[in-house]
Amino acid sequence: MIDLGISKIALIGVVALIVIGPEKLPRVARTLGNFFGKAQRYVADVKAEVNRSMDLEELKKMKESVEGAARDVEGSVQSTAVDFEKQWNDSTAAITSESNHTPWEPPPPVYKHPGKKFRLKQAAVPQWYKSRTGVRTKTLSGAARVARYRPTRLG
Repeated sequence: MIDLGISKIALIGVVALIVIGPEKLPRVARTLGNFFGKAQRYVADVKAEVNRSMDLEELKKMKESVEGAARDVEGSVQSTAVDFEKQWNDSTAAITSESNHTPWEPPPPVYKHPGKKFRLKQAAVPQWYKSRTGVRTKTLSGAARVARYRPTRLG
């Protein structure tokens, strides 16, 4: 890059002041600032795009490696399953050839009556007990309660 020190920047500023003039210098400086800002944004966008493409390539490589590992695991599971099936068939064939009877089956389920009298309440409190202890047996609405328990007028 260009090595710009403070002395070189001051020299460029003095030459620009002489060549451009003091009236147009602020407008030219503003325009140059806008151009530099646009250039920096463009460079930042290009860098971001390059980084995204690099990340995308890394993700593709990672995806391929994960897919390869999944294929390897799937192959090993399938080979293990085939081996297991073969061993299972061999062992069950040996067991069934040794015994001449059919394999054991559990007996069918038998219905068991629950022993409940579902029409009879088991834990009902008798009416005579409720009346003796003062438990309300019938619910009253608020208006009915006021009408029932309203004090009588004297006079």
